[in-house]
Amino acid sequence: MNKKIAIPPDGGDSFDFGGLGVHWKIEGEETGKRFSVVHHPLAPRALAAPLHYHHNEDEYSYVAQGTLGALPGDEAVIAGRGSRVFKPRGQWHTFWNAGDATRLIIEVISPAGFESYFREVVAARGDLGKFAEINKDARSKWTLAACPLYASGSASRFRASETKERRPAEAGALKL
Repeated sequence: MNKKIAIPPDGGDSFDFGGLGVHWKIEGEETGKRFSVVHHPLAPRALAAPLHYHHNEDEYSYVAQGTLGALPGDEAVIAGRGSRVFKPRGQWHTFWNAGDATRLIIEVISPAGFESYFREVVAARGDLGKFAEINKDARSKWTLAACPLYASGSASRFRASETKERRPAEAGALKL
């Protein structure tokens, strides 16, 4: 286990997915897989991720800059600078930049491992087949589940009977 004593602001790898950035700060290997830390800059009014949940990971978001909109479970919240938002494992959630300026959150993922998902997506950049394979594998590798409402690409094709996964009540009815 390699422990970092101090991490400079520009320390760690980073990548911008075109609105959502990932800046790896503390890797799971450095913490005995107990947790990892990534920073997520997010462009104004951008959605960070579609509705999803994690079977094994809890996510703790600290709003370092800007305004975070989040849907942890069935309740939409707006969190300003200095706020924390908890997204526990097994709970459907999504998050977005609710402001007109770049937003930055510091995300603690526990246990570690899911930060590797972003690395795999970066490595597959430009290869849609590989990207689809990564997301298919994510269900078993990181036990990530995406809401069929979004995965199908069309809310009109969504039927509750098409999945055995838990989903929020009236997922298609939320208007933000």
